Amino acid sequence: MPDYKPQDLDKKWQQRWTSTHAFEASVDPSRPKFYCLEMFAYPSGHAHVGHVRNYIIGDVMARMKRMAGYNVLHPFGWDAFGLPAENAAIKNGIHPEVSTRGNIAHMKGQLQRLGISYDWTRELATCDAEYYKWNQWLFIRMFEKGLAYRRRSSVNWCPSCNTVLANEQVVDGGCWRCGSAVETRDLEQWFFRITAYADELLDDTASLTGWPEKVLTMQRNWIGRSEGARVSFAVDGGEAGAAERIEVFTTRIDTIFGATFVLLGPEHPLVARLADRSPDPAALKKQAQAFRLQDRAARISGDIEKQGFDTGARAINPFTGETVPIWVANFVLGEYGTGAVMAVPAHDQRDFEFARKYDLPVRVVVTADGQPAAADGLTEAAPAYGTLVGSGEYSGLPSEEAQRRMAAAAAQRGIGEATVQYRLKDWGISRQRYWGTPIPMIYCEKDGIVPVPDDQLPVELPVVTEFTGRGDSPLAQVPEFVNVRCPRCGEPARRETDTMDTFVDSSWYFYRFADPRNSERAFDPAAVKYWLPVDFYSGGVEHAILHLIYSRFFARVFRDLGMVEHDEPFAQLLTQGMVLKDGNVMSKSKGNVVDPDTMLEKFGADALRLYVMSVAPPEKEVEWTDTGLAGSFRFLARVWRLVDHWNETVGGEGIESPDRCESLNAAEKALRRKTHDTIRRVTADIEQRQQLNTAVSALIELVNELYAFSEKTLTGAPGRRAEEDVDHVGEVERKETICVIREAVEVLIRMVSPFAPHIAEELWELIGYEGGLATAVWPAYDAEVAKAEEIVVPVQVNGKVRGRLTVSAEAAEDELERLALADAAVQTHLAGKTVKKVVVARGRLVSIVVQ
Repeated sequence: MPDYKPQDLDKKWQQRWTSTHAFEASVDPSRPKFYCLEMFAYPSGHAHVGHVRNYIIGDVMARMKRMAGYNVLHPFGWDAFGLPAENAAIKNGIHPEVSTRGNIAHMKGQLQRLGISYDWTRELATCDAEYYKWNQWLFIRMFEKGLAYRRRSSVNWCPSCNTVLANEQVVDGGCWRCGSAVETRDLEQWFFRITAYADELLDDTASLTGWPEKVLTMQRNWIGRSEGARVSFAVDGGEAGAAERIEVFTTRIDTIFGATFVLLGPEHPLVARLADRSPDPAALKKQAQAFRLQDRAARISGDIEKQGFDTGARAINPFTGETVPIWVANFVLGEYGTGAVMAVPAHDQRDFEFARKYDLPVRVVVTADGQPAAADGLTEAAPAYGTLVGSGEYSGLPSEEAQRRMAAAAAQRGIGEATVQYRLKDWGISRQRYWGTPIPMIYCEKDGIVPVPDDQLPVELPVVTEFTGRGDSPLAQVPEFVNVRCPRCGEPARRETDTMDTFVDSSWYFYRFADPRNSERAFDPAAVKYWLPVDFYSGGVEHAILHLIYSRFFARVFRDLGMVEHDEPFAQLLTQGMVLKDGNVMSKSKGNVVDPDTMLEKFGADALRLYVMSVAPPEKEVEWTDTGLAGSFRFLARVWRLVDHWNETVGGEGIESPDRCESLNAAEKALRRKTHDTIRRVTADIEQRQQLNTAVSALIELVNELYAFSEKTLTGAPGRRAEEDVDHVGEVERKETICVIREAVEVLIRMVSPFAPHIAEELWELIGYEGGLATAVWPAYDAEVAKAEEIVVPVQVNGKVRGRLTVSAEAAEDELERLALADAAVQTHLAGKTVKKVVVARGRLVSIVVQ
């Protein structure tokens, strides 16, 4: 056989898979299904190896499951709308449609050259009218049910470019294009009422047993259900301020007697009005705007230097009657809660730090022992529940009882009530941009807001040739798009010119994959009932909150529309780690991108696939090294030589199964045990644990065992070059040897195939099989054969390994303890000491504690 030349194999088998429709799937109720999906790609240009790691992980799962007898759906598509393409049009004069389609073509070619087993007949792009038509259809259904609505909301505004900016376009408080200081404006925006499902989205995280706990924690924190009370602080301003109130939400109304000031988020609508009453309105507004432009993530997490300023206004604590100062603070966000906080510095750490910085009063109102504590002696806040002090009629009550009574008193006085609050807010989906789904609504002076009739969908994006990034949405500059007749009264009307947030596109694409060519419906419920939920979903942890919450929301909307029967769209989730180069995440800006095309030309697809899977667990970050890739190539070359070496001996028909061979010698038994133990390990690592790196390690061990067996069995073992191997194959007459080698080689090829499919297909064909590995059967292991006859058990004395026992795999715990205490090496560490305890972890460890 010629030397291992992966590039020839890549081309051959990729063409074969295409011509035989090897990975196309259709509904087949007679077979169990497996829906394998990776988060689809934004077509930004060229994919680097950091991007493709996720796709290779999914492909290993899909290929293994096909061989295990599942009807596998493994589709792919493109998250094709979005801001980057429009920005490129503004900067380079390239129309978003042109750049997006070109990028899709290039990236698709890259994925095909990697041999990923996608059903390309189901390919979709969200910029296709056939797809976004159903975004619009669903929007209208949600509008009809009150789940889509319009209200005023704050947006970023560049006064120089005269345009709305997305959050990612605000850089250090300035416009990404011109650097001008960004302002905030209130505009009419469309929202999805995701909060209608807040409780369900939160409670049902308990059912997501196949999701990483860290992702569930992030979702729960984002939804942020809090039980507490809303309380109103009246603004102290005489007649001018009598009607104004600041509503706060607190989970600790029991501490309200210690509320010594009120904090407003810089976005709070009262800030501007209070500033207007101040001696220097411009200065206060400027300070508030500076806070609004600080890093949003840091403001949310509180990981930011706490800053604030006094508005000069005062509020009245409704329980004490005292006036307290009203400050604006950068760590309070207008869109979270009520946008206002009653500050209790003695019992909240953030408030404590703020009070100490600005010399504001600190008053202790809850203590553990019921005795007043000196506020001056506090070095940090005391947030624990306890007994109230200095709290009027509520003093002496435990915190829990005080909370109940205070909430009831607030309700009776009309100044508050017990309530539940969520951090989750309704989803603002309006974008004043071109490259997105047009919102299918019409504004009529007579009939108000009117949906576009279903039979007029899709509302297609018009062709816009000039992109300036200025003014309203580019759609507003197209009169033939804007000016329409009202569908109800026929009078002149105008279209909505905002487009939808691209998260809308990605919140249901996995349903469309089940029925991607349906022109009558978003999808056939019967097809979705067969394929959904997605059995294995993988993607970056950066999508752990928004994309996944939005997708779960859409699933419930579809359910309530009678289109699906399940609640959760993804049964199992894997969040893969990033690929680093020189310690940094790969990116063009850092100049550390590794182009997979270059690696494919040098080492072939299989080496790249194998290396990316072998270097670390899928959920961990990995550091890219070219030497690691070369090592994977050398391993595959060893597999190539090994199969070539044994092919003439074990190829062909008439070779019995090892199960029928009754007289295996020790070496043959050992190889067979290793073969079946490898099947057990690799199957569990892929199917149950998704620890693909340890699966590769198990395959490497099997190859090493086969080489060692070959050395013992033949005078001529597999060498470094194929032509040397052919000259020294030797002859094997024992049928038992041929049986166990045949089994091991077949098992090896089948289990290598999810990781390195091109070489596996070639070797499978070489040893005499037709039809390809997509239709081959995943090997099954015999538990009795896989079981070790003897094992090595380490013995620890006070935590340090002092000996090793070679014992029967069936040795009982008392026998392991006896042998450990009697071991000569161990006894030297027991001399003169008293054995206090012996712990036996059967089959793994004996731990002796001495004194």
